Amino acid sequence: MLDGAVDRLVADRRATVDAVVEAPAPVQPIDLTDDATVTEVMDLAERVGEVVLASGTAVMDTTTQIEFIAATYGLSKCDIDVTYNSIRISADRGPRLPPYSTMRVVHYRSLDFTRLAAADRLTRRIRRELVPPQEALAALDEITSAPHPYPRWLATVGWAVMAAAVALLLNGGLLVALLSFAATTMIDRTNRVLNRRGLPFFFQHMVGGIIATVPAVLVSTFAKSLHLDPALIIAAGITVLLAGLQLVGAVEDAITGAPITASARMLEVIMMTGGIIAGIAFTLRVAEVFEATVPIADMTSTRDLTNLPLKLFAGALTSAAFALACYAERRAVAAAAFSGAAATIVYLLVQHFGFGPIVSSGVAATVVGLAGGLLARRALTPPLVVAVAGITPLLPGLRVYRGLYALLNDELIVGLNQLFSAFAVGLALAAGVTLGEWMARDLRRPRIVKRMGSLRRPRLSSG
Repeated sequence: MLDGAVDRLVADRRATVDAVVEAPAPVQPIDLTDDATVTEVMDLAERVGEVVLASGTAVMDTTTQIEFIAATYGLSKCDIDVTYNSIRISADRGPRLPPYSTMRVVHYRSLDFTRLAAADRLTRRIRRELVPPQEALAALDEITSAPHPYPRWLATVGWAVMAAAVALLLNGGLLVALLSFAATTMIDRTNRVLNRRGLPFFFQHMVGGIIATVPAVLVSTFAKSLHLDPALIIAAGITVLLAGLQLVGAVEDAITGAPITASARMLEVIMMTGGIIAGIAFTLRVAEVFEATVPIADMTSTRDLTNLPLKLFAGALTSAAFALACYAERRAVAAAAFSGAAATIVYLLVQHFGFGPIVSSGVAATVVGLAGGLLARRALTPPLVVAVAGITPLLPGLRVYRGLYALLNDELIVGLNQLFSAFAVGLALAAGVTLGEWMARDLRRPRIVKRMGSLRRPRLSSG
């Protein structure tokens, strides 16, 4: 009964990373003595790995995808080493031929979910049709050189809508949502100009923190009669800036046995978060120098079951807007919206029953990872897209500001407690997604893997 229910939900489809089975038989393997052909296959495997790694995919999933592509063409004995910014492959061509080794450096990080989904579909096509290496490389060239599916201004709207939705989720009201929309639009356009000029991302995040704080300070100083909570404008800006970081990949790498890449990704997350905090702290200190009013951070929880329909809508809109900003396909945007709503309701219910924010975040993220994995198969989209978008409503932007506000007001214990809690919530979200994806993968594990326990190598045929 369980298998039947799952089949109905996922339409008996699996994302490539969870459907790696033996290559089609009988396989016509490449000529292992032909260095040119072997080079093409290795280049194809490395470049597909580059796309998925640059999008934040964990090391183990990236390795599996590279291994499968190489094995499909007959390179069934490969040693693969994937780190934060490089991919190394060494292929054993038998006792009479020297091994073939190659390395590729990943120079970029890209939240282009359409490109990730296209690479996923290409891998499925290689599995299904055994596409010649030259043809597969040409298709991959089209994927990596294709323009974004949406105009850049639409991605800016996506980030801005996400900020507005976060403000609504935190009970900020319509005016706070509009101010968050405007501030995030300015953040995105400004950082786009700075990125073209080559400014390091740390300083871009610092600028983002400054821009998010300025309207909150102005509202606190000159619009006290409106009875708004301007701290939520800053919290929405922090959430948007945190959403693009590779926290999920870092924690998943640490859990699944890739400590080097996990350390590098986590250091990047910490440094970018530090840039955000530095920008906010700088702006608040400047405001105090000019005797402006600093937005007060309310230390009481804002996550409750009041206005539940609005919060469900805001949670779904947050995830959908994030997916849109990352150029996800339309069906993936719909799946992300469902995942965001599920994360919001589960978090609120678990917290309503007396659990703290860390446990609530972990439980909600586990549901997101499970539901996201199944929904991703229904939409034929990599699970990473739906899972990462699904947890965005739960990112601890407000908690980060509370900790910073307390530190700036000499409340050291309270501030450190809030910042540590924000860090713990982030880890709980990433770990929960990892657990949920494992559960989804186990439900849809191919029979051959259940029976054999591992990937079966392709069978070679002389015909």
